Amino acid sequence: MTYCVGLLVREGLAMLADTRTNAGVDNVSTYRKLRVYGNDGERLIVVASAGSLSTTQAALERVQLGFTAPDTGEPESLGTVGSIHRAAYLIGQAVRSTKDAMEGLKQDDINFDATLLVGGSVNGEPTRLFLVYSAGNFIECGQDTPYLQIGETKYGKPILDRAMTYDTEIDEAVKIGLISFSSTMRSNLAVGLPIDLMTARSGEGRATLVHRIDDHDDYYRDLNDRWSAALRAAQASIPRPPYR
Repeated sequence: MTYCVGLLVREGLAMLADTRTNAGVDNVSTYRKLRVYGNDGERLIVVASAGSLSTTQAALERVQLGFTAPDTGEPESLGTVGSIHRAAYLIGQAVRSTKDAMEGLKQDDINFDATLLVGGSVNGEPTRLFLVYSAGNFIECGQDTPYLQIGETKYGKPILDRAMTYDTEIDEAVKIGLISFSSTMRSNLAVGLPIDLMTARSGEGRATLVHRIDDHDDYYRDLNDRWSAALRAAQASIPRPPYR
């Protein structure tokens, strides 16, 4: 299991992903699930992944090296796509074809599903964010609900629903995102530190910040403690029910 979230606000984009992977309680490891491509001022493509690592690795290797796009018959790669929408399409097709190629292994009850968040900007276009499914289809993040999640989403969703708006400042959005991670890790041991974080201003082809938050990070530890204390204080301040 994993947890990744993309936050798209007026100021720009923030993407966060945990790094815990497991194949059983005795096989837990750390693996980067947030990848940044381009980041050269013209092309910023950020991908966060959840699900099968083998599908994700193979699919992203294909889109980096380039393969024949099904709709045009022309070779394309993340280095040649003309828009972030096209990057989401190409990644979706790579995931789908990779998963199809692994169908013969299903007899071993191995799940090859993978979902990905794809965000960024190419050639100065407005920054966009997409959720790509294993079937190759995808949806776009909108202003009414300015976030997308993949992986273990249920524990971190309430704070996003209550606190996030499209007009939230990007630094505040990062704080809300980290609270969402704190809530998720409190309730699910399959999600854990370190957390990889990327932020970018709207329409820019270079990330403002690429940072890893580990268990020695003073800000995250303080945020985690403050959030727990704030919840306890809020609970204590509400009158007890009058029912007898």
